[in-house]
Amino acid sequence: MAEAARARPAAPSSDASGVGVLDKCVDLLWAVRSGATSVAQVAARADVSRPTAHRLLGALLTRGLLSRDGSGELSIGPGLLALAAGSATEVLIACAGPVLRELCAVTGQSAHLFRRASDVRVCVASAEPAAGLLDALPVGTALPLTAGSAAKVLLAWPDAVRSADGSRGAGFVAPFDGATLAAVRSAGYALSVAEREPGLASASAPVWLRGELLAALCVAGPSERLASELEERLAPLVVAAADALGERLEQLTGAA
Repeated sequence: MAEAARARPAAPSSDASGVGVLDKCVDLLWAVRSGATSVAQVAARADVSRPTAHRLLGALLTRGLLSRDGSGELSIGPGLLALAAGSATEVLIACAGPVLRELCAVTGQSAHLFRRASDVRVCVASAEPAAGLLDALPVGTALPLTAGSAAKVLLAWPDAVRSADGSRGAGFVAPFDGATLAAVRSAGYALSVAEREPGLASASAPVWLRGELLAALCVAGPSERLASELEERLAPLVVAAADALGERLEQLTGAA
């Protein structure tokens, strides 16, 4: 117990607010921040009983202040990062990681998140499968808005897009015809086969926040594997993931 207590950042007793449950929650957050990853470790470092730790950790997880990965390990959650971040892109990235990883695991393909920045789209988050052919795209890569399903999504709602750089891309002429973009708006997703690169196929869906198009969520991979299942299998998965990410953003940013 003494060793565990020394491991977490010490707070002087005068820092206590006098509101017991609040003080315990803050102690739990500091315990996780200092490396505790299980209920038992957190309870020891915060010097609270396991039942109390379990109950309060459940509340912190529900509100997104903590996260738990597939193996059950605790970490600081996107809600806490969102409170500190301030930037829409930072909040988006904080929330996107688990969604992208799950989408990658379910589809077995690369999952990317794109934001528009003037006349390009920028990959702000990604998840890659552990093995097999993949469309590896490093975070920070800028691609033109002239091809690909994510480009179609980011151009289909020109009055709703929230750009990463704050611009609206004034003067940029969409390379897709009106019928193509109208079909994207009607379906709620976009598909592409061999548009950006030969042999590459993708499906993308919009991520919305308070009526604004914040990003495009995309799954991409080899067209010989994906072309036959783009519309029936992948598109619904991408739409569901994009909707889940949007709902999470609304919860964490206090949107009505």
